[in-house]
Amino acid sequence: MNTSKAHTQPSKYLNKKLYDAASQLMPGGVNSPVRSFSGVGGDPIFMTRGEGAYLYDVNDKPYIDYICSWGPLILGHAHPTVIEQVQAACADGLGFGTSTPIEIDMATKIREFMPNMEMMRMVSSGTEATMSAIRLARGFTQRDKIIKFEGCYHGHNDSLLIKAGSGALTLGVPSSPGVPAELAQHTLTAQFNQLDTVQAWFEKYPKDIATVIIEPIAGNMNFIPGDKTFLQGLRNLCDQYGALLIFDEVMTGFRITRGGAQNYYQIKPDLTALGKVIGGGLPVGAFGGRKDIMQHMAPIGSVYQAGTLSGNPIALTAGLTTLQQLEHADFYPTLERQTQRLTQGLQQLAQQHHIPFLTQQQESMFGLFFTDAEKITTYQHVMQCNTERFKQFFHAMLELGVYFAPSAFEAGFTSIAHTEAVINETLTKAETVFKEMK
Repeated sequence: MNTSKAHTQPSKYLNKKLYDAASQLMPGGVNSPVRSFSGVGGDPIFMTRGEGAYLYDVNDKPYIDYICSWGPLILGHAHPTVIEQVQAACADGLGFGTSTPIEIDMATKIREFMPNMEMMRMVSSGTEATMSAIRLARGFTQRDKIIKFEGCYHGHNDSLLIKAGSGALTLGVPSSPGVPAELAQHTLTAQFNQLDTVQAWFEKYPKDIATVIIEPIAGNMNFIPGDKTFLQGLRNLCDQYGALLIFDEVMTGFRITRGGAQNYYQIKPDLTALGKVIGGGLPVGAFGGRKDIMQHMAPIGSVYQAGTLSGNPIALTAGLTTLQQLEHADFYPTLERQTQRLTQGLQQLAQQHHIPFLTQQQESMFGLFFTDAEKITTYQHVMQCNTERFKQFFHAMLELGVYFAPSAFEAGFTSIAHTEAVINETLTKAETVFKEMK
């Protein structure tokens, strides 16, 4: 793609003017804290369009995008087939408040990729998916307590904003005011990749824990793969104590192989929460799992959940069209090869310039850590990394037109549009940055 689009010296005034206006209308000038630059300093950049692997700001300056709308744009921005199908669907109407055939098509495709999701329900966001899955788990088991993991973020549900990751870590607020203490007492926090901390809770509350919810590959305290022995241990503990295991695959679903992390690890959760990719860039989510559990949902069961916009035909059209593109035989091998080229290239450049730096990667998700550690496996490891160096790296790369997540606590993403040429462009710019870092 040609990135030599003419633009004069960037006009920071225009972006600053927009941010000042937004700050008068929205808290922090943003509609989601992860969009702010509070974790790195400075003002967020206002974007106006995307094409392939690139975002363009209000000055039409291009940036190689490693956020990909925080995951869903696995095909890149404005993929022609997705846009064509969405435009065609819009001509028939934006939503009806009734059942539509595409809901069946989407559910069939998801179950084809993830057979563990025997039945499912569409919702409008990943937050709604995890919230509903937990309510169902509590209703099914007739228990109140849940176990989550420090640094894992499952949306802004009251039960889950306890030592959460993502924007909560970036802002230095791992627990949110507004969550009643009476509710928070039912959320038990364990340590990611440390099974003994989970075992201890089950031993203390053997008949009270409804569910364990986890990102099998954590993407909200940067990028930390779950250890397979640890994840299998969770499965065993849930079976032993009669609790349900929920995999939050809002990020990893269809990014870590077509079957998600559960397929990669060959571990069967009772329930799964999905989002992001299944909307192809539009707001959507889903949760599902064992048929005997899902049959407790209204209208055939007593656990209530509803949503006027659930299964919106436009969002499902974008998502289904995206999922269909993932079926090409060379899709995932190409995606992984290009992501490895990026992460390995960055690590080699940092080593050449004696910068303590580590990358971790799986398929099209990755993490960047300024540390001399050989591996990052826990929340505590993440918190020991050099966030000041990350800020320096982030702003230097941004100035050169490379957009990484504005936080040391977020995973990065590539897309199939991140070709060898795009990766090479990124590495060339990174070499300049590492050379100048102290």
